[in-house]
Amino acid sequence: MTLAPLRFGPWQFATTRPDNALGLVIEGLIDPPADAPEDYLHAILLGSEHRDAFFALVDQEGLVVCKGVPTAHPTYRFVRGRSSRGRLSQGEYYHHDGCSGPEKPRVVEIRFPHQNVERHIATAVAPFPETVVAMLGELPAALDDKDGLGAWRARVEAGEPLTRDEWDTLQGLIVRTVRRVYSAEDARGYFRGVDARARAYVAPWSWGESRFIANNNGRRTMQHRRAYLHAASDGRANGNLVKRWPAEEL
Repeated sequence: MTLAPLRFGPWQFATTRPDNALGLVIEGLIDPPADAPEDYLHAILLGSEHRDAFFALVDQEGLVVCKGVPTAHPTYRFVRGRSSRGRLSQGEYYHHDGCSGPEKPRVVEIRFPHQNVERHIATAVAPFPETVVAMLGELPAALDDKDGLGAWRARVEAGEPLTRDEWDTLQGLIVRTVRRVYSAEDARGYFRGVDARARAYVAPWSWGESRFIANNNGRRTMQHRRAYLHAASDGRANGNLVKRWPAEEL
């Protein structure tokens, strides 16, 4: 869905919204002058004049996607973690970045740089705690006797408000159950169902695309995961992603 242009100072950007209405996509500058910067991400959106407004937009939307950005900024680092036939990597479960530290970063940026190899593995992004609700809903009721999940399901279905810590605890219990009960490929299929329930953003990556995910704020917090759209063992080469925590690192 095409939206009204987004303005930052004198600059206007073409914007669209995905069919599932999750997130905002910045397609590029509208009628850029000859001297317009190619790297509009760093020169304009993350420049000192507009960075606060841009991060506020990420907080509000939960996900802002910037398309067609040619950049090799030195702050990016390669995304770590691999998956195998026998088990899922930690990155394949919905998570916030920085979950092991005392403070989670405000925003995580995941980027697919220009390179010679396409990427066939998606990155699913969905709001929290809706991710946990979807995980519970996709889990068969026959597993409710494990780790007291039945009592949790009753609370969620009754609309009982849960604290952030309780949602985290429930998500951990579900992950533990999935790891015990499902094979790796069955677990990946389970999470594809979770993505659909949560109406996750699971669009294919395009070269030069950056996804800014609201990782920790008081308005709208998201989670993300490495999402196999096909069998993990299909043998195809995949392009590499990079990432950073731009609110803290720039």
